[in-house]
Amino acid sequence: MIELSRGRRLAALAALALGGVAVGLTEFVAMGLLPDIGRGLLPHEYAQSSSDAIARAGWMITAYALGVVVGAPLIATLSARLPRKKLVLGLLVLFAVGTVASALAPTFDLVLVARFAAALPHGAYFGAAGLLAATLMGPGNEARGFATVLGGLTVSNLVGVPLITRLGQAVDWRVAYLVIAGFFVLTLLAVLAVVPEVAAAVDGSPATELRALRTSQVWLVAATGAVGFAGFFAVNTYIAPVTTDVTGLSAATVPWALVAVGLGMTVGNALGGWLADRDLHRSMVIGFVAMIVSIAVFSLVASSRVGLFVGAFLVGATSLYLGPVLQARLITVAPGAQLMGAALNQSAMNIANSLGAALGSVAIAAGLGYLAPARVGVALAIVGLILGLVSFAVGRRVRERVPATV
Repeated sequence: MIELSRGRRLAALAALALGGVAVGLTEFVAMGLLPDIGRGLLPHEYAQSSSDAIARAGWMITAYALGVVVGAPLIATLSARLPRKKLVLGLLVLFAVGTVASALAPTFDLVLVARFAAALPHGAYFGAAGLLAATLMGPGNEARGFATVLGGLTVSNLVGVPLITRLGQAVDWRVAYLVIAGFFVLTLLAVLAVVPEVAAAVDGSPATELRALRTSQVWLVAATGAVGFAGFFAVNTYIAPVTTDVTGLSAATVPWALVAVGLGMTVGNALGGWLADRDLHRSMVIGFVAMIVSIAVFSLVASSRVGLFVGAFLVGATSLYLGPVLQARLITVAPGAQLMGAALNQSAMNIANSLGAALGSVAIAAGLGYLAPARVGVALAIVGLILGLVSFAVGRRVRERVPATV
């Protein structure tokens, strides 16, 4: 653990978490603004069928998710020998530029390209910032370190996303993204001022990071997150039309539905980070079972005002509970390649984002209604639980064979 005063350590952790706030804004604001984005970028299609335009606008979320999937392992490999603070600063610059481009791109196709580019540093940021936070907090706090940075993302969903969503509804969705770019610049200045220099891993190298990709357990755990967490995104991507078209509330209520999701995420993330450092296996099983139940409940009760908010809270809580759990699990199965393990978790989460948004879009386009994505989400979470159990079973068999080969 780096020797710092308590005030300096807290300030450094807050700066890294502020980056999580900005990332949460750039990733999740689109979900509350999908109707506005569809109306603004696809006016002719929106005039003919608002649901078709919203479904197509959902590909903006998918493009972002795919950018994370590509960028996380690529940047983790190329930056293995780069000091962590310099890496974080460089990633924040990329975020700011990509987010400005998203706001200024004149056509839907160019916005998709900009969202893909803006997402490239996403996974590496959570990986590098999470490792920095864990280093600042000391040994034995890996999951809590990542939970600290993810905590910025939950605060973003609790406060920032609703406020920026309301701004985008009242003014223009492009203005919302320019404000988000400002958050990245603010984070960059904060990190520059208070985060100490931390060297890269002593034995870090592109070859070491890439070696993690040869481990079957890494891919199995990544698949667990990619499929299982897609259940959350199948619900959250379409929270705006559920609020207005299913529950029958006004567009002004959408930010409050996002507050409910964000509050749940804040509670779940803190609990997951605490429990993951104690019993990883039990924490994962509890998390997936709770997610399955919460998404099922949401699909049944979201048509009522109370059901919408209670269901949104439960989905947010059970889903983000799994965030630090899956992060810690990937770090465990990728020894010697912590940055790759941390980054791959974000790739998995954003494959989940892409998968949930895409399958939800297909269900809506098929005329099954705005609650159909939640039913798809239940199935995805069940598959995630099965994959998680298989991962632990495989790990046990590997450990049982080791003594026999010694």
